[in-house]
Amino acid sequence: MRALLSVSDKTGVVELARELAALNVDLISTGGTAAALRAAGLKVTEVSEITGFPECLDGRVKTLHPKVHAGILAMRSNVEHMKQLKELGVDPIDMVVINLYPFKQTIQKEGVTLEEAIENIDIGGPTMIRAAAKNWQDVTVMVDPADYAGVLEELKANGAVSRETKFRLAYKVFEHTANYDAMITNYLRPKAGIGFPEKLTVTFEKVQEMRYGENPHQKAVFYREPGAHPGTLVEAQQLQGKELSYNNISDTNGALEVLREFSETTVVGVKHANPCGVATAPTVLEAWQRAYAADPVSIFGGIVVTNAPIDEQTALSMKKIFLEVIVAPAYTPEALAVFAKKKNLRVLVLPSINAPLPKDTWDMKKVGGGLLVQDQNLELIDLDSVKVVTQRHPTEKEMKDMIFAWKIVKHTKSNGIAVAKDDVSLGIGPGQVNRIWAAQQAIERSGEAVKGAAMASDAYFPFDDCVKAAADAGITCIVQPGGSINDADSIKAADEAGIAMIFTGIRHFKHS
Repeated sequence: MRALLSVSDKTGVVELARELAALNVDLISTGGTAAALRAAGLKVTEVSEITGFPECLDGRVKTLHPKVHAGILAMRSNVEHMKQLKELGVDPIDMVVINLYPFKQTIQKEGVTLEEAIENIDIGGPTMIRAAAKNWQDVTVMVDPADYAGVLEELKANGAVSRETKFRLAYKVFEHTANYDAMITNYLRPKAGIGFPEKLTVTFEKVQEMRYGENPHQKAVFYREPGAHPGTLVEAQQLQGKELSYNNISDTNGALEVLREFSETTVVGVKHANPCGVATAPTVLEAWQRAYAADPVSIFGGIVVTNAPIDEQTALSMKKIFLEVIVAPAYTPEALAVFAKKKNLRVLVLPSINAPLPKDTWDMKKVGGGLLVQDQNLELIDLDSVKVVTQRHPTEKEMKDMIFAWKIVKHTKSNGIAVAKDDVSLGIGPGQVNRIWAAQQAIERSGEAVKGAAMASDAYFPFDDCVKAAADAGITCIVQPGGSINDADSIKAADEAGIAMIFTGIRHFKHS
């Protein structure tokens, strides 16, 4: 039996080779792997000794040779294949242990050049492991050090590797090379000036299995995109609490999206992917207290995120109610001691919480039989393009309140309405099938504080009913995209009520 070992990640390879040698397996290797095995006192045959051809082109060509690939691809049950091997003087290769050049690690390095990235695209490795996987009945192929122990156990117990294991390892090869090629195309795509490609291949890596999905009868898994993603949930570290659920992750992601709109000390509460309390204040304690007071009913069992470190006093205040998840850039030791008394509370630290998403980030949604892909909604408002469409212009304070409400409604499910005043959300009407219901809901939830507040609508008003409802409630200013054929009716209603209204020219539909 012969095994070819050539790995970039040398974790466990010496131990594997030593065990294989003890089972009378002949070792074949290349370059650095061969040197490591020899340094461990193992007998190794260089690939160049088998091929009769030296490595060349700075190591770009070493295993791309018939004496390697014929040894891998020959079907042992095929009489003609075995006859040809004998005629050509080729010995079979029964095991291939290879992991690929570290392309992912290379492109993650700061300042990496295109040339350096290209040099870390493996050619011979994928060719050999794909060949071995194609001939899985006869060749055991391993690309992951985690598989070494199991294969050795079978060899020691049975003198061979089972068909089931060989097939699983073969599958793993094609999963591995698909992931590898996807990372390469995703790296090269923007450099080639390509936006949305004709054929889209994406790759994700498993983070953890969920207990269940949105509902207990649904299975679910959390995957992450390869690479660093500052400011996102995949970069967070869980400090305590139960395992995150599918809904926890979805809702927390939504909370982080809202939080990115703010640079001031802000606390965002989210329930069922909709904001339910948002406040900005000089201190995190005050921001939390104001966000909680905005909707103390909905925040129960919700998600809370903040862009400021949480101290003991804030933790003591948060501890008074049931929360599912808290995320912050840092915690004082005293705050963590407070949270530790609620063992099921999921506490996550995300030091990069203030990092913006990169401009080329995509938003993807799986639909039956296909995939919807769009740019992330990273725009908010262009103040130079805002139009005051009413007779009365907003005051400086009203403009500030409208921008605050606009940040919230951007992340509220359509049809969405948000009411805000003095750096705190008052009432939010999310996900209604018509805009007047959303407006009525937001106004009702605002209570008496609605007087003098700002209203934001994620899309234009199709009729003047929302403006009239705002006027009746005492709202003094409205921000909306504009663009309805009935804009004149809404403007007229606003003028009659003395409401200042601005059109942004940009809408923020959020359907999922």
